[in-house]
Amino acid sequence: MLKQVAEGVLVHQSELLQNNTAVVQGRGGVLIIDAGITSGEMTCLANDLRELGQPVIAGFSTHPDWDHVLWHADLGKAPRYGTARCASFMQDLLSNADWRTRVTDGLPPEIAEETPLDLFGLITGLPAETAQIPWDGPKVRIIEHPAHAPGHAALLIEERRVLVAGDMLSDLFIPMLDDSADPIEDYLVGLRLLEDVADDVDVLIPGHGSVGIADQVRARINQDRAYVHALRDAHVPDDPRIGPSVKPGWEWVNDIHEGQFQRFAQRSARDGTPD
Repeated sequence: MLKQVAEGVLVHQSELLQNNTAVVQGRGGVLIIDAGITSGEMTCLANDLRELGQPVIAGFSTHPDWDHVLWHADLGKAPRYGTARCASFMQDLLSNADWRTRVTDGLPPEIAEETPLDLFGLITGLPAETAQIPWDGPKVRIIEHPAHAPGHAALLIEERRVLVAGDMLSDLFIPMLDDSADPIEDYLVGLRLLEDVADDVDVLIPGHGSVGIADQVRARINQDRAYVHALRDAHVPDDPRIGPSVKPGWEWVNDIHEGQFQRFAQRSARDGTPD
């Protein structure tokens, strides 16, 4: 189930939402980024790593969405990191007595019973301004930004020229904006930070969808920016991820778009100016 995309970097993709789990090989084992999403898939991942003789020595969650903070006992007890804001968000959620119900209610019904929650969200927050993941392997630079979710981080595996983008730069999902004070600008800031490292990237691993290579990195940044600009300006976006050109089985992304379009159109009308 693992596919090599660069030297020492492998990807496992989930079936339902095409989540990409990145596996980075280090000296004494591997770093797992966004392990998910069903129990069977994570067990298979653990078995594959065991056959390769690669123990899990660290984990990282790019952001606190449910499908990026999962874990399975078969993957072991390695430290699981995230940004300080990501970990704080999860701690706040887990402090609620009904957190499990809240999370379960948000799961896709097709996999609700297959999604393990016993180790859900147990993230160790790295100190603010931490520049790289502390582990025995290739340098992995943390690029924290305000787009999409609190404490979202992209990861640049510098020696391998690989960017793990979290829930951005997907060929399946449109940009999904957070409910912050200025979500449009927050998203544009995130894209600018990713654009700053684009010349150092040969392989792009998005949170969902296909791996991008070479010039696809900038093409996806430009596509995401064009979509966000269209939302800001209350224009209908020309985007292959929505409308009649959407990939079969992903028509429901149109519903996400319609909700966002109405949200920002109403906000612009209320404020009297573009968001």
